Amino acid sequence: MTPSLTGLPFDDIRGLMQSLPDADLDAVEKVRARDRTLTKPAGALGRMEEIVEWLAAWSSKSPPSVTRPLVAIFASAHGVTQRGVSAYPDAVNRAMLENFAAGGAAINQLCVANDIGLKVFDLAIDMPTPDIGSEPAMSEKDCAATIAFGMEAIAGGTDLLCVGEMGIGNTTVAAAIYTALYGGGAEAWVGPGTGVDGAGLKRKAAAVEAAMATHAGHLNDPLEVLRRVGGREIAAIAGAILAARYQRVPVLLDGYVTTAAAAVLHALEPSSIAHCMAAHRSAEPAHGRALERLGLKPLLDLGMRLGEGSGAALAVGVVKAAIGCHVGMATFEQAAVPRAN
Repeated sequence: MTPSLTGLPFDDIRGLMQSLPDADLDAVEKVRARDRTLTKPAGALGRMEEIVEWLAAWSSKSPPSVTRPLVAIFASAHGVTQRGVSAYPDAVNRAMLENFAAGGAAINQLCVANDIGLKVFDLAIDMPTPDIGSEPAMSEKDCAATIAFGMEAIAGGTDLLCVGEMGIGNTTVAAAIYTALYGGGAEAWVGPGTGVDGAGLKRKAAAVEAAMATHAGHLNDPLEVLRRVGGREIAAIAGAILAARYQRVPVLLDGYVTTAAAAVLHALEPSSIAHCMAAHRSAEPAHGRALERLGLKPLLDLGMRLGEGSGAALAVGVVKAAIGCHVGMATFEQAAVPRAN
Protein backbone atom coordinates (compact mmCIF):
# COMPACT_ATOMS: atom_id res chain seq x y z
CA MET A 1 0.00 0.00 0.00
CA THR A 2 1.31 3.45 -0.94
CA PRO A 3 1.11 6.14 1.77
CA SER A 4 -0.76 9.32 0.90
CA LEU A 5 1.84 11.99 0.19
CA THR A 6 0.07 15.04 -1.18
CA GLY A 7 1.70 18.13 0.23
CA LEU A 8 4.26 16.15 2.24
CA PRO A 9 7.27 18.17 3.41
CA PHE A 10 10.76 16.83 2.89
CA ASP A 11 11.11 15.54 6.46
CA ASP A 12 8.20 13.17 5.99
CA ILE A 13 9.61 11.94 2.68
CA ARG A 14 12.85 11.15 4.49
CA GLY A 15 10.79 9.28 7.06
CA LEU A 16 9.30 7.08 4.38
CA MET A 17 12.80 5.92 3.51
CA GLN A 18 13.02 4.25 6.92
CA SER A 19 9.99 1.96 6.43
CA LEU A 20 10.52 0.56 2.94
CA PRO A 21 9.31 -3.01 2.31
CA ASP A 22 12.10 -5.58 2.18
CA ALA A 23 12.79 -8.20 -0.46
CA ASP A 24 10.75 -11.39 -0.16
CA LEU A 25 13.51 -13.94 0.41
CA ASP A 26 11.06 -16.85 0.63
CA ALA A 27 9.89 -16.11 -2.92
CA VAL A 28 13.51 -15.97 -4.07
CA GLU A 29 14.27 -19.35 -2.52
CA LYS A 30 11.25 -20.91 -4.25
CA VAL A 31 12.57 -19.59 -7.59
CA ARG A 32 16.01 -21.00 -6.88
CA ALA A 33 14.55 -24.36 -5.88
CA ARG A 34 12.66 -24.65 -9.16
CA ASP A 35 15.66 -23.44 -11.14
CA ARG A 36 17.71 -26.35 -9.77
CA THR A 37 15.23 -28.79 -11.31
CA LEU A 38 15.13 -27.31 -14.83
CA THR A 39 16.71 -29.03 -17.82
CA LYS A 40 19.85 -26.93 -18.04
CA PRO A 41 23.20 -26.64 -16.31
CA ALA A 42 23.15 -24.50 -13.17
CA GLY A 43 23.64 -20.85 -14.09
CA ALA A 44 23.45 -21.55 -17.82
CA LEU A 45 20.94 -18.76 -18.46
CA GLY A 46 23.17 -16.17 -16.80
CA ARG A 47 21.43 -12.93 -15.93
CA MET A 48 18.10 -14.35 -17.08
CA GLU A 49 18.11 -16.31 -13.83
CA GLU A 50 18.98 -13.16 -11.88
CA ILE A 51 16.02 -11.36 -13.45
CA VAL A 52 13.57 -14.02 -12.27
CA GLU A 53 14.96 -13.86 -8.74
CA TRP A 54 14.72 -10.06 -8.78
CA LEU A 55 11.10 -10.18 -9.91
CA ALA A 56 10.20 -12.70 -7.22
CA ALA A 57 11.98 -10.70 -4.52
CA TRP A 58 10.12 -7.47 -5.20
CA SER A 59 6.73 -8.75 -6.39
CA SER A 60 6.47 -11.44 -3.70
CA LYS A 61 5.31 -13.87 -6.37
CA SER A 62 6.85 -17.25 -7.14
CA PRO A 63 6.83 -17.98 -9.93
CA PRO A 64 6.81 -14.30 -10.92
CA SER A 65 4.72 -13.00 -13.80
CA VAL A 66 4.48 -9.83 -15.86
CA THR A 67 1.03 -9.31 -17.37
CA ARG A 68 0.59 -5.54 -16.99
CA PRO A 69 3.89 -3.82 -17.77
CA LEU A 70 3.69 -0.04 -18.01
CA VAL A 71 5.88 2.67 -19.46
CA ALA A 72 5.26 5.93 -17.58
CA ILE A 73 6.72 9.00 -19.30
CA PHE A 74 6.99 12.22 -17.30
CA ALA A 75 7.40 15.36 -19.41
CA SER A 76 8.57 18.79 -18.29
CA ALA A 77 10.27 21.95 -19.53
CA HIS A 78 13.41 23.68 -18.25
CA GLY A 79 14.43 27.32 -18.12
CA VAL A 80 18.09 26.40 -18.44
CA THR A 81 17.50 25.93 -22.18
CA GLN A 82 17.83 29.72 -22.54
CA ARG A 83 21.56 29.15 -22.09
CA GLY A 84 21.78 27.28 -25.39
CA VAL A 85 22.28 23.82 -23.91
CA SER A 86 20.16 21.88 -26.41
CA ALA A 87 20.23 21.26 -30.14
CA TYR A 88 16.42 21.52 -30.24
CA PRO A 89 14.05 24.38 -29.35
CA ASP A 90 11.56 24.24 -26.47
CA ALA A 91 8.72 23.92 -28.98
CA VAL A 92 9.72 20.27 -29.36
CA ASN A 93 8.25 19.55 -25.91
CA ARG A 94 4.65 20.22 -26.93
CA ALA A 95 5.15 18.66 -30.35
CA MET A 96 6.44 15.44 -28.80
CA LEU A 97 3.51 15.21 -26.42
CA GLU A 98 1.24 15.40 -29.44
CA ASN A 99 3.36 12.79 -31.19
CA PHE A 100 3.00 10.42 -28.21
CA ALA A 101 -0.75 10.93 -28.26
CA ALA A 102 -0.90 10.22 -32.00
CA GLY A 103 1.16 7.04 -31.65
CA GLY A 104 4.01 8.33 -33.78
CA ALA A 105 6.99 8.15 -31.41
CA ALA A 106 9.54 5.37 -31.06
CA ILE A 107 8.17 4.48 -27.63
CA ASN A 108 4.72 3.89 -29.13
CA GLN A 109 6.16 1.29 -31.48
CA LEU A 110 8.20 -0.38 -28.74
CA CYS A 111 5.17 -0.62 -26.47
CA VAL A 112 3.13 -2.21 -29.26
CA ALA A 113 5.91 -4.66 -30.07
CA ASN A 114 6.26 -5.77 -26.44
CA ASP A 115 2.60 -5.46 -25.37
CA ILE A 116 3.26 -2.69 -22.84
CA GLY A 117 0.85 -0.05 -21.57
CA LEU A 118 1.84 3.59 -22.01
CA LYS A 119 0.96 6.64 -19.93
CA VAL A 120 2.33 10.13 -20.54
CA PHE A 121 2.17 12.79 -17.81
CA ASP A 122 2.36 16.47 -18.74
CA LEU A 123 4.06 18.30 -15.87
CA ALA A 124 3.23 21.86 -16.93
CA ILE A 125 5.11 21.45 -20.20
CA ASP A 126 4.29 25.01 -21.26
CA MET A 127 5.64 26.49 -18.01
CA PRO A 128 9.40 25.87 -17.77
CA THR A 129 11.02 25.71 -14.37
CA PRO A 130 13.35 28.66 -13.64
CA ASP A 131 16.90 28.58 -14.96
CA ILE A 132 18.86 26.50 -12.44
CA GLY A 133 21.92 28.60 -13.17
CA SER A 134 20.35 31.57 -11.39
CA GLU A 135 17.58 30.28 -9.07
CA PRO A 136 16.03 27.07 -7.72
CA ALA A 137 14.00 24.95 -10.12
CA MET A 138 11.26 24.38 -7.52
CA SER A 139 10.20 25.47 -4.06
CA GLU A 140 10.22 22.78 -1.37
CA LYS A 141 6.41 22.71 -1.48
CA ASP A 142 6.31 22.31 -5.27
CA CYS A 143 9.02 19.66 -5.26
CA ALA A 144 7.25 17.63 -2.56
CA ALA A 145 3.95 17.95 -4.41
CA THR A 146 5.58 16.74 -7.63
CA ILE A 147 7.08 13.74 -5.85
CA ALA A 148 3.58 13.05 -4.51
CA PHE A 149 2.14 13.32 -8.02
CA GLY A 150 4.63 10.75 -9.23
CA MET A 151 3.62 8.43 -6.44
CA GLU A 152 -0.02 8.63 -7.50
CA ALA A 153 0.78 8.23 -11.19
CA ILE A 154 0.96 4.44 -11.07
CA ALA A 155 -2.23 4.04 -9.04
CA GLY A 156 -4.00 2.35 -11.97
CA GLY A 157 -1.98 -0.80 -11.43
CA THR A 158 1.04 -2.43 -13.04
CA ASP A 159 3.31 -5.36 -12.25
CA LEU A 160 6.43 -3.95 -13.94
CA LEU A 161 7.09 -0.21 -14.09
CA CYS A 162 9.30 1.31 -16.79
CA VAL A 163 10.07 4.95 -16.01
CA GLY A 164 10.86 7.36 -18.83
CA GLU A 165 11.01 11.10 -19.46
CA MET A 166 10.87 13.80 -22.09
CA GLY A 167 12.00 17.40 -21.82
CA ILE A 168 14.38 19.57 -23.82
CA GLY A 169 17.33 20.49 -21.59
CA ASN A 170 16.89 17.69 -19.10
CA THR A 171 20.28 16.07 -19.70
CA THR A 172 21.77 19.33 -18.46
CA VAL A 173 19.58 19.18 -15.38
CA ALA A 174 20.52 15.54 -14.80
CA ALA A 175 24.21 16.43 -15.15
CA ALA A 176 23.72 19.11 -12.50
CA ILE A 177 22.22 16.52 -10.13
CA TYR A 178 25.13 14.12 -10.65
CA THR A 179 27.67 16.92 -10.21
CA ALA A 180 26.03 18.00 -6.96
CA LEU A 181 25.79 14.44 -5.62
CA TYR A 182 29.12 13.06 -6.79
CA GLY A 183 31.43 15.98 -7.54
CA GLY A 184 34.09 15.80 -10.22
CA GLY A 185 33.11 19.01 -12.00
CA ALA A 186 30.52 19.65 -14.68
CA GLU A 187 32.64 18.40 -17.58
CA ALA A 188 32.67 14.92 -16.03
CA TRP A 189 28.88 14.70 -16.24
CA VAL A 190 27.71 16.65 -19.29
CA GLY A 191 27.36 14.93 -22.65
CA PRO A 192 25.90 15.52 -26.11
CA GLY A 193 22.32 14.76 -25.08
CA THR A 194 20.17 15.27 -28.17
CA GLY A 195 23.28 15.99 -30.23
CA VAL A 196 24.92 19.29 -29.30
CA ASP A 197 28.29 20.12 -30.83
CA GLY A 198 31.50 21.05 -29.03
CA ALA A 199 30.34 24.61 -28.40
CA GLY A 200 27.07 23.27 -27.05
CA LEU A 201 28.94 20.99 -24.65
CA LYS A 202 30.83 23.98 -23.32
CA ARG A 203 27.56 25.85 -22.79
CA LYS A 204 26.13 22.85 -20.94
CA ALA A 205 29.17 22.63 -18.68
CA ALA A 206 29.00 26.38 -18.03
CA ALA A 207 25.30 26.10 -17.14
CA VAL A 208 25.99 23.30 -14.66
CA GLU A 209 28.90 25.21 -13.12
CA ALA A 210 26.67 28.28 -12.77
CA ALA A 211 24.11 26.13 -10.97
CA MET A 212 26.76 24.77 -8.62
CA ALA A 213 27.91 28.30 -7.80
CA THR A 214 24.39 29.67 -7.35
CA HIS A 215 23.32 26.90 -5.00
CA ALA A 216 26.62 26.41 -3.18
CA GLY A 217 26.08 25.66 0.49
CA HIS A 218 22.70 24.03 -0.13
CA LEU A 219 23.70 20.89 -2.02
CA ASN A 220 24.61 18.59 0.87
CA ASP A 221 20.99 17.38 1.10
CA PRO A 222 19.76 15.15 -1.80
CA LEU A 223 16.24 16.59 -1.68
CA GLU A 224 17.65 20.12 -1.85
CA VAL A 225 19.72 19.00 -4.83
CA LEU A 226 16.54 17.75 -6.49
CA ARG A 227 14.52 20.89 -5.91
CA ARG A 228 17.29 23.36 -6.67
CA VAL A 229 18.96 21.89 -9.78
CA GLY A 230 16.48 19.19 -10.82
CA GLY A 231 13.23 19.27 -12.72
CA ARG A 232 9.60 18.28 -12.35
CA GLU A 233 9.96 15.09 -14.38
CA ILE A 234 12.87 13.90 -12.23
CA ALA A 235 10.95 14.64 -9.02
CA ALA A 236 7.91 12.77 -10.35
CA ILE A 237 10.05 9.80 -11.40
CA ALA A 238 11.52 9.66 -7.89
CA GLY A 239 7.98 9.54 -6.53
CA ALA A 240 6.96 6.79 -8.95
CA ILE A 241 10.00 4.70 -7.97
CA LEU A 242 9.17 5.16 -4.29
CA ALA A 243 5.51 4.25 -4.79
CA ALA A 244 6.50 1.15 -6.75
CA ARG A 245 8.53 -0.03 -3.76
CA TYR A 246 5.51 0.25 -1.48
CA GLN A 247 3.29 -1.49 -4.03
CA ARG A 248 5.88 -4.26 -4.55
CA VAL A 249 6.32 -3.43 -8.22
CA PRO A 250 9.78 -4.00 -9.76
CA VAL A 251 11.13 -1.01 -11.71
CA LEU A 252 13.14 -0.82 -14.93
CA LEU A 253 15.13 2.42 -15.16
CA ASP A 254 15.61 3.88 -18.62
CA GLY A 255 18.52 6.19 -19.30
CA TYR A 256 20.64 9.05 -18.02
CA VAL A 257 17.82 11.29 -16.81
CA THR A 258 15.70 8.64 -15.11
CA THR A 259 18.82 7.32 -13.40
CA ALA A 260 19.31 10.79 -11.89
CA ALA A 261 16.01 10.35 -10.03
CA ALA A 262 17.23 7.00 -8.71
CA ALA A 263 20.51 8.67 -7.69
CA VAL A 264 18.63 11.16 -5.49
CA LEU A 265 16.76 8.33 -3.74
CA HIS A 266 19.95 6.30 -3.39
CA ALA A 267 21.68 9.29 -1.78
CA LEU A 268 18.84 9.50 0.74
CA GLU A 269 18.82 5.76 1.45
CA PRO A 270 20.97 3.33 -0.57
CA SER A 271 18.50 0.44 -0.18
CA SER A 272 15.64 2.52 -1.62
CA ILE A 273 16.39 1.47 -5.20
CA ALA A 274 17.01 -2.23 -4.56
CA HIS A 275 13.80 -2.99 -6.48
CA CYS A 276 15.19 -1.18 -9.55
CA MET A 277 17.14 -2.70 -12.43
CA ALA A 278 18.99 -0.69 -15.07
CA ALA A 279 17.35 -1.51 -18.40
CA HIS A 280 20.25 -0.27 -20.50
CA ARG A 281 23.34 1.89 -20.64
CA SER A 282 22.70 4.83 -22.88
CA ALA A 283 25.18 6.47 -25.22
CA GLU A 284 25.38 9.49 -22.90
CA PRO A 285 29.00 9.09 -21.79
CA ALA A 286 28.43 9.60 -18.06
CA HIS A 287 25.49 7.22 -17.78
CA GLY A 288 27.70 4.18 -17.27
CA ARG A 289 29.60 6.02 -14.55
CA ALA A 290 26.35 6.91 -12.79
CA LEU A 291 25.19 3.30 -12.91
CA GLU A 292 28.47 2.18 -11.36
CA ARG A 293 27.93 4.66 -8.52
CA LEU A 294 24.54 3.07 -7.89
CA GLY A 295 25.80 -0.50 -8.16
CA LEU A 296 23.55 -1.19 -11.16
CA LYS A 297 24.57 -3.37 -14.10
CA PRO A 298 22.59 -2.61 -17.28
CA LEU A 299 20.76 -5.38 -19.10
CA LEU A 300 21.30 -3.89 -22.57
CA ASP A 301 23.86 -1.67 -24.29
CA LEU A 302 22.59 -0.70 -27.73
CA GLY A 303 24.01 2.80 -28.08
CA MET A 304 20.60 4.39 -27.55
CA ARG A 305 20.13 7.96 -26.30
CA LEU A 306 16.47 8.67 -27.00
CA GLY A 307 14.83 8.72 -23.59
CA GLU A 308 11.05 8.23 -23.60
CA GLY A 309 11.50 4.99 -21.66
CA SER A 310 12.69 3.36 -24.88
CA GLY A 311 15.52 1.31 -23.37
CA ALA A 312 13.27 0.13 -20.55
CA ALA A 313 10.57 -0.92 -23.02
CA LEU A 314 13.10 -3.01 -24.93
CA ALA A 315 14.26 -4.66 -21.72
CA VAL A 316 10.68 -5.79 -21.00
CA GLY A 317 11.14 -8.34 -23.77
CA VAL A 318 14.17 -9.77 -21.99
CA VAL A 319 12.25 -9.88 -18.70
CA LYS A 320 9.34 -11.72 -20.31
CA ALA A 321 11.73 -14.20 -21.92
CA ALA A 322 13.35 -14.88 -18.54
CA ILE A 323 9.96 -15.60 -16.98
CA GLY A 324 8.99 -17.79 -19.93
CA CYS A 325 12.07 -19.97 -19.49
CA HIS A 326 11.59 -20.29 -15.75
CA VAL A 327 7.90 -21.16 -15.97
CA GLY A 328 7.81 -23.13 -19.21
CA MET A 329 10.93 -25.28 -19.16
CA ALA A 330 10.56 -28.93 -18.26
CA THR A 331 12.20 -30.34 -15.17
CA PHE A 332 14.76 -33.14 -15.40
CA GLU A 333 12.12 -35.52 -14.06
CA GLN A 334 9.42 -34.42 -16.53
CA ALA A 335 11.75 -34.69 -19.52
CA ALA A 336 13.53 -37.83 -18.31
CA VAL A 337 16.85 -36.04 -18.82
CA PRO A 338 19.72 -37.33 -16.65
CA ARG A 339 21.19 -34.82 -14.21
CA ALA A 340 24.88 -33.96 -14.10
CA ASN A 341 26.99 -36.10 -11.82
